Amino acid sequence: MKRRALAQAAPPTAEAIATEAMAGLKRLANKKVLAGMSRFGLPSDKAWGVSVGAIQSLAKKLGRSQEVAELLWKTDVYEARLLAAFVGEPAKLTVAVMNRWCADFDNWGVVDTVCFKLFDQSSLAWGRVEPWARQSGEFQRRGGFVLLACLAAHADDVKDEDFLRYLPLIEWGATDDRNFVRKGVSWALRMLARKTPKVRRAALTTARKLAASNHASARWIGKDALRGMKP
Repeated sequence: MKRRALAQAAPPTAEAIATEAMAGLKRLANKKVLAGMSRFGLPSDKAWGVSVGAIQSLAKKLGRSQEVAELLWKTDVYEARLLAAFVGEPAKLTVAVMNRWCADFDNWGVVDTVCFKLFDQSSLAWGRVEPWARQSGEFQRRGGFVLLACLAAHADDVKDEDFLRYLPLIEWGATDDRNFVRKGVSWALRMLARKTPKVRRAALTTARKLAASNHASARWIGKDALRGMKP
């Protein structure tokens, strides 16, 4: 009887939790949400139509588990990958895992959520910014610049030089005219402008330089960044 009771009290496996999480997402699916995704440039072919708010509520019930996050990620379902960002464990991330997830990036929604809610909380994030920004894939490159934006938004007690060294990378990335890249570059530049006065001045100088560029994408980024910088 004791053995049977212990067996019944055993915690659910990561596989069981992930399976139930997928079932939960399926129950939360909304056709209107799914139909509206295309308006925001999000793919609906691998999506079920679950709002981010509902995904976050489900994540709170699940708690943190990198093992569960990996299983959710492997499903290749849009909402499951968002959920993976909320339940993953920053301390258990490795460079290999981060690179593998980055290689799978195929839309801005997943890129931004993973970087904003999980990756930027890892001490390994700083080392991923430039390698990803230098990749050729649109969403891999966006990932590098979005990760920089998220680090600027969330990281405290960071030396000015640790942000200033990325301004040449921003100038380089500004010549990429792909929509989701240039928006990521602009976001990074705007977030740097919210740091210390020294970093802000340098970011403003870069934004003005880009705004005066002959390159259409760089000019758009400079002007967009300047609009987002408080006077």
